[in-house]
Amino acid sequence: MHDPTRLKSQPHQHNRRLAPPSHHRRAWCCSFTVPPHSPENPAAVPAQNPKKNQSFLKPEVPTKSSSNSLSSFPNSPQNTSRPGIVTRIDPRRILSPGRVSPIDSIDETLNPTGPVNFPEIPKSPTPVDCEQQASGRAGVRDDCSLGIFDVRLNLKGKNGSGLVLELSSEVLSTNSSVFADLIADYRKNSRGLCRIEVPDVENLGVFRDTIELMFEDDIPRKLLRVGAYRAIDVLEVSSGIKFNRSVLSCLKFLEAVPWTEEEEEKLRRLFNKIKFDHETARDISARLYALDMTDSQQTLSKQLVWSVTTCIDANSRNELKSLVRGLLCKSSVYEKDCSDLNKVDIFAICQSCISSLVSLLEEATTTSPSVKLAKKEDRTLIERISKQVDNIIWLLEILLDHQMAEDLVDIWTNQSQLLAMHKCASSLVRYELSRVTAMLFIAMGTGKMHCRSEARSGLLQTWFGPMLLDFGWLQRCKKGLDMKALEEAMGQALLTLPLKEQYVLFMDWFKCFSKHGTECPNLSKSFQIWWRRSFLRGSETHASESR
Repeated sequence: MHDPTRLKSQPHQHNRRLAPPSHHRRAWCCSFTVPPHSPENPAAVPAQNPKKNQSFLKPEVPTKSSSNSLSSFPNSPQNTSRPGIVTRIDPRRILSPGRVSPIDSIDETLNPTGPVNFPEIPKSPTPVDCEQQASGRAGVRDDCSLGIFDVRLNLKGKNGSGLVLELSSEVLSTNSSVFADLIADYRKNSRGLCRIEVPDVENLGVFRDTIELMFEDDIPRKLLRVGAYRAIDVLEVSSGIKFNRSVLSCLKFLEAVPWTEEEEEKLRRLFNKIKFDHETARDISARLYALDMTDSQQTLSKQLVWSVTTCIDANSRNELKSLVRGLLCKSSVYEKDCSDLNKVDIFAICQSCISSLVSLLEEATTTSPSVKLAKKEDRTLIERISKQVDNIIWLLEILLDHQMAEDLVDIWTNQSQLLAMHKCASSLVRYELSRVTAMLFIAMGTGKMHCRSEARSGLLQTWFGPMLLDFGWLQRCKKGLDMKALEEAMGQALLTLPLKEQYVLFMDWFKCFSKHGTECPNLSKSFQIWWRRSFLRGSETHASESR
């Protein structure tokens, strides 16, 4: 990830200094403000944060000025109006509103305008401790500062932004083997301030946060505050600079917390790019990839569908129907390949539900309906019939999602047993069969299902008459059925047949509608279209041909 062979010098930018860790909470100092122009800093570039965190490291080429006297060190107080007097504070020493960098201590006796009061900052070993033992000369103070902040890390973003951090070589070398090698190579050629450049940083903020963790005793506690999404970014940077303590902490943190779908996908991309050799990383991989799944998705789908159709509790069954259909839906984010749904398995389950429905109708038609309705167990029988009809309709919806429902039209058309029992069954029972027919009509009339002409003709000729008889019951017991959509779809489905077949079915509707009125579907619009096509346009065509 990092190229330690690329060397480049760079102008000074706004600086950020991190102090080495102490035995208590480790403090670090920085400056986000733009430094004033100087021979070492001709222009300051504001820092911005791109999106990601990949970078390459390279130490700067040591220059003659950097290995000479420390009088040019940018944070030493050399700008004075009188010898030995500090007249201003370099803006780069400002840590944040209300805090002062420990780079230079401001002695009240040296300030000609009176004492400068700053809020207290956490106590840490800083150049200030060296300064208190010095004789007051600026050169000695800079030597002490360089003893702690002896590495200048210049981060350059891909969009041209930048950030400068002034750090301790001891902290960097202890925590990162990449930085340790770079600093060691630099020390072979120079003993002064070590300059390291990190070009093409995708996210300056994440890189800075990762460096900050070197000064943290409790990295997991810090990760708990930033969350899983940021921890993934920190993990990527830590891996690149071989900051092993942070890598291990990030892996343990990510393994223990739940992920959002966005975090899961981001972590999956990272694990595809970087291989982590750690037991915790293997635990994370086990959450990301199903490596040892013995059952295929087809087998699991069949088991789920079968479990739903055999579920006893009505509330649970309705909840599971919505869940499983959402998982198997072709447009679902969980269903990437419609071939994973085995058509043969679904039709086998559908045929099983139809067989159960036949058995229940046989039981319902063995005795007089008036006698059976008085019995409590026969009310349960009606509920079981309704359950099997619901299962068939639910399977039809799944098949429609995958454009595989055409064969169900042929299966339903050939149910001669159900058709025979429909004639002698109670209205409370037989209208359940018309619920299935209604869903098939709607699918054909709305274009969701494209059947061949023979299949459409067979379904309408077989089940159109029973639908006319049961329409009144369907209006009273809709069970989620859209009656307006059903009327419109029935008419449209009829108009897809040859005109001679339309004639027979439309005349059957006309007779039924004239007797029962609203107990029959209103197909007036479709009837008008059939009439116009059959007689008006047909007569015009015949007249033109005779001429």
